Parts: sequence; structure tokens; C-alpha cells
Amino acid sequence: MTAAVRAAVDDVSFSLRRGEIMGLAGGSGSGKTTLARCLIRLVEPDDGRVLLGDIDVLVAKGAALRRIRRQMQMVFQDPYASLNPRMTVGKALAEVGHVHGINGAENPREFVAALLDQVQLSPSTAGRMPRDLSGGQRQRVAIARALAARPKVLIADEAVSALDVSVQTQLLNLFLDLRDELGLSILFVSHQLAVLAQVSDRIAIMHHGRIVEHGPAAEVFHRPTDDYTKELLAAHPDVDPAKRIRDL
Repeated sequence: MTAAVRAAVDDVSFSLRRGEIMGLAGGSGSGKTTLARCLIRLVEPDDGRVLLGDIDVLVAKGAALRRIRRQMQMVFQDPYASLNPRMTVGKALAEVGHVHGINGAENPREFVAALLDQVQLSPSTAGRMPRDLSGGQRQRVAIARALAARPKVLIADEAVSALDVSVQTQLLNLFLDLRDELGLSILFVSHQLAVLAQVSDRIAIMHHGRIVEHGPAAEVFHRPTDDYTKELLAAHPDVDPAKRIRDL
């Protein structure tokens, strides 16, 4: 017998607008993290297209792919795993600017200080090692590292799920600030519907590798049409789209 093979992501289509936060929700194994990784080719999809403007990310190679990856940065759930444990925060941030040839990176101290200021960390953080930081501070450094490449798109994959509620709120406010100040487009991947309800302009719900519902956040939360979405909301009675961090 041959076991049936199910695609992790199948026939998914959506757009992410400039300056928009789109929430991508679903249970464990729904395909949301695989989809996020496909967008920046950490996972190579078998078929389809990923367009950044009019450029197909999936066919880009060499220098073209490096330019695209600079414009699409990812923030992961575990910031410690994405930071070099043997490198100070300042060196890690300066390295990104150097590798991508970012304007201003030729003055590492000023470049790093500006990045730390963007994520609301003290300039003295530059001299510290990742192990000496709290979980919330490490995640801010991971966000700064992504910002060092001057991206257009930020993909946050469960970026606040490992943090306590008070720190989550601080980081969600930071993401909103960055969206407003930099015009970033943010794909916010999370299994926590209550988190997505606070910051998302639109919501997409994934199930078995497909997007089963997609629309304005208030509409999806108040008037879901898909049975799986209704099940998710029933299992998360704490979701209240009226309790937004701020008006978007």
C-alpha cells in the first residue's frame, strides 16, 4: 500500500497590500508556516508564483534572489535561534547592513543605534549578547535585524506567541508603529486568534493547506461563513475584534 500524500499548501492565492497587516490563522498542521516559508523560499514550492511587484520570487536566482530576500524579511517564533549566540547585538545588526550594502551601514555605530531606537531598545543593547537579554528584548533585536535590510514586507511567524501577555501587547504596538512609520506590509502568522484580532486589517484562515476564509478582520470574526472558521472561533471565546490595540 502507498500512503496518500497531502500537500502542505495547495491552491492558495492572496495579495498583501502596502501598509497592511494581514493575519494568517489556522490550527497546527494547517500549512500557515509552510506558506510563510514558501514566500521567501525557505521552502521551495512545487508550483505556482510569488509576486513581489511584478517580479516572480520563485524564478529569481543569484543576485536577483538576494535583492528580493532583502525586501522580504522574516521574524521567527524563537529569536534566540535566529541570532548568532557568539555575536553581540551590534555586530549582528551591522553585519546585515554590510551584507546587503545598505546606505548608512558604513557607519556601524550610527546604523545600529538607529535600528535599536526603531525597536525601542537602549543604544547600550548593542554591546550585549543575545543570552543576556529577556525574551521580549531578543524578539525586538530579531525585528531590528529584519529591519536592517530595509524590507518592504515583514513576515512574522508566531512572533509573539512565546511571550507573556504584557510583552505581547508591547510588541504588537511596535509592529503597528513600524507599519505606520515605514509603510511596511506585514503578514502576521499566528494560531492565536485573539492576537490577530488586535492588529489585522484582513484575516485569512487556513485548513488542510488551503485558505478557507479570507476577508476584512471584523467581517471574518463577526460573520464567518466557513464551518472550520466557526469551529476555531468557538474554541477561542476570548476573541473580541472590538478590543483592538488602536484604530487602524
